[in-house]
Amino acid sequence: MRDPQPSPARDEEEGPLLDDDAGRLIRPYTVSNGRTRPTAHFDLMTLVMATGTRPQSYLGPDHAQVLGLCGGPVSVAELASRTRLPAVVTKVLLSDLADCGAITTRAPAPVPLGPDPTDRQLLEAVLDGLRRRL
Repeated sequence: MRDPQPSPARDEEEGPLLDDDAGRLIRPYTVSNGRTRPTAHFDLMTLVMATGTRPQSYLGPDHAQVLGLCGGPVSVAELASRTRLPAVVTKVLLSDLADCGAITTRAPAPVPLGPDPTDRQLLEAVLDGLRRRL
């Protein structure tokens, strides 16, 4: 029989809102109060970083978790993965944090392209890898 209480180590890793068998105990859109549209524009590759400014009012445990993950530049996609929330819910949480000045955002730095931006060998290697996986 499985112990219904999560272990302290597991609790620290994933937070109290996750269960081994059931998964997340709170529906994702409950976290965002049913909102599906962020007030700010975020791309999945947008880099987010905490400013050090704490929100004036308490926003909730998921906001605190996301803010805690923003110590260094981190992408929206990575935050969604780490919190196990849909990207749109993560974007709503981030827009709340941006609105109160707790985070700052920037687009990822463009990668400088070499003399031939369409390197045929690279494209063929990617295609070959995709064919092997499928």
